[in-house]
Amino acid sequence: MTQEYIEIRGARENNLKNVSLRIPKRKITIFTGVSGSGKSSIVFDTIATEAQRLLYENFSMFVRTFLPRYSQPDADSIENLSMAVVVDQKRLGGGVHSTLGTITDIFTVLRLLFSRVGQPHIGNYNLFSFNDPNGMCPECSGVGRKIGVDLERFLDPSKSLNEGAILFGDYAVGSWDWSICTQSGLFDNDRKLAEYSDEEMRLLLYSEPYKVKTEVAGKPFNLTFEGVVSKFTRKFITRDVSGMSERTQKAVAPFITMAPCPLCHGARLSQAALSSRINGLNIAEMAAMEVDELIEVIRQIDDPVAAPMVATLTERLQHLIDIGLEYLSLNRETDTLSGGESQRVKMVKHLSGSLMDVMYIFDEPSVGLHPRDVHRMNELLQKLRDKGNTVIVVEHDPDVIRAADHVVDVGPLAGSGGGQIVYEGSFAGLLDSETITGRHMKRTLSIKEGFRAPKGALTISGARLNNLQNVTVDIPKGVLTVVTGVAGSGKSSLINHVFLRQHPDAIVIDQTPVGVSSRSNPATYTGIMDDVRKAFASANKVSPSLFSFNSKGACENCQGLGVVYTNVAFLDEVKTPCEVCGGKRFKEEVLAYTLDGRSISDVLAMRVDEALAFFSVKEIVKRLQAMSDVGLGYLGLGQPLSTLSGGECQRIKLASELHKKGSIYVLDEPTTGLHMSDIAHLVAILNRLVDAGNTVIVIEHNLEVIRSADWIIDMGPEGGNKGGRVIFEGTPRQILSADHSLTSRYLR
Repeated sequence: MTQEYIEIRGARENNLKNVSLRIPKRKITIFTGVSGSGKSSIVFDTIATEAQRLLYENFSMFVRTFLPRYSQPDADSIENLSMAVVVDQKRLGGGVHSTLGTITDIFTVLRLLFSRVGQPHIGNYNLFSFNDPNGMCPECSGVGRKIGVDLERFLDPSKSLNEGAILFGDYAVGSWDWSICTQSGLFDNDRKLAEYSDEEMRLLLYSEPYKVKTEVAGKPFNLTFEGVVSKFTRKFITRDVSGMSERTQKAVAPFITMAPCPLCHGARLSQAALSSRINGLNIAEMAAMEVDELIEVIRQIDDPVAAPMVATLTERLQHLIDIGLEYLSLNRETDTLSGGESQRVKMVKHLSGSLMDVMYIFDEPSVGLHPRDVHRMNELLQKLRDKGNTVIVVEHDPDVIRAADHVVDVGPLAGSGGGQIVYEGSFAGLLDSETITGRHMKRTLSIKEGFRAPKGALTISGARLNNLQNVTVDIPKGVLTVVTGVAGSGKSSLINHVFLRQHPDAIVIDQTPVGVSSRSNPATYTGIMDDVRKAFASANKVSPSLFSFNSKGACENCQGLGVVYTNVAFLDEVKTPCEVCGGKRFKEEVLAYTLDGRSISDVLAMRVDEALAFFSVKEIVKRLQAMSDVGLGYLGLGQPLSTLSGGECQRIKLASELHKKGSIYVLDEPTTGLHMSDIAHLVAILNRLVDAGNTVIVIEHNLEVIRSADWIIDMGPEGGNKGGRVIFEGTPRQILSADHSLTSRYLR
């Protein structure tokens, strides 16, 4: 069969320089290149946008008023496109009523199963829905949680009652409430709470009021002991605390959080729905199981009526396992999933489809995956291709690039230095090419020689959040610590939740997007713009607000946007440069004011590196230098933040925090969106932060970052219930001999 191609001619979106390209259909084509080189401009802003636009043009004008609008990409021609399915890294969100089970429709099939074969039979499948008034728990309206006590802050399990294990002030050692508790005779007051049985903990926390006989001044006296959480709830949660003294409100506030609903205990469903069982389990118990356990339970259902539902459930659950999400449960809320997990859940929705000749477009599908699991991703891409589909992937991971039938390398550099095709062909040809990607693919990495000595430790003790199994671990101060482990092993729970709760002053640089309004740009985000306005105002003896396109200085025709949008009813909105200011965003009289011969518009058109050479104001230079140091010297000062890639967004956050000293920095997968050549740059920044006296903690799978650490904390051994433990602590050299560690195997 003759090979067909998607043909692109003269693409000019963003930084693309008249790119012409042929992409083979029904093959895996991987786009690579440095961050900001133009990969996304070709794949998402040109190919995907045009495919979506052409698809929507098939609908009537009326229907199109309800659909997203895509304007025609800036290109001479784009031909031979198929329907596009874009699987990106946007987090699923969805709020408290959206779970893994609802978004994949697996829970819908499970509801149908229980409505047909569950005993006792209670009626139709809507009665098993926590989003339906007939099925939801009446106490919590199907949310599964109500305001309750934060046990992590309320108790210190490493202490006994006599040592002050109850951290709420009313139970301080020697207090009246503490005396009642310790004289109740129910507890061993010298035993650590961590050693209490489940029944002892239930009594301590939730006991009904209980009469305790004691002696006061030699006379018998009756006291009432009540579970400490029950009493706290009665006094401060079921009553309106706003009427209490400010001092009481402040004392109580840190101990209040969202806790499991007292009626359904987090199951979300009515008592009737929870009474119906299959093989001894109700629907909430099945939804709480990890996928690899649940599939075995489903396979054991042998009722003939259930056969088609069992077949559908096992097929869909197997897809979750194949893609490396076996550690998740169906009741996991979608807004708690990481970007990488969200992306893999979206893939599952397409796996059972029987469409052919579709164009699947993936944005860095290896994000959040340990090297052990990348091969599963590659197998998935190959399955989609073998069904007769075109698979297009934007990717930096060398192990994913190796799976390509065709490679397109975009570059040579980022921003205005990129936007060209520097190589296209086979993977073997890429290795022989002299592009930045080709050279870095051939590198061998070694573990560094010396490791910094810690200057103390930050201790996490008895962490039990999510799947953490009573984890106690020291994070060394003043060094670079990398926390690693397979997806779902508990890295994020340990650092992003438990550690940050104990150290709320830490600087967090994560993957959440920066502000993306059309008025936000690198100059406004990093705070440079304020100092630039002051510099112009001082030089021209006028008000600083004149030099803001959001204030007095804005062109009145376009309100400082630089473009004018014309609404053409149900057709695409037309965007044209403002005819008054010519796209410069400012009034004419403002553009007449200059600083060293440049207008405010000229300054916003500068790249970071150009501006660094132009300005001498200390504060401006410091912030520009930080952006240059994180590899963003090519960005325009006035470039809208909405045009930045994920990797660029994370690095601009890092640049705005670089100047702090003696701080704790927490970075969540900072290599996301970074080319291999940029990672060396990132490692240099991390080392600089540590050398300045900071403690740096990085959650990461990238082997180059792991090799560069002073200390490694490896979580595992697997994900979910099979993880949540620290399986290794030590230097990168020491982990090489840790045979039980999956990370060790890949480092070797």
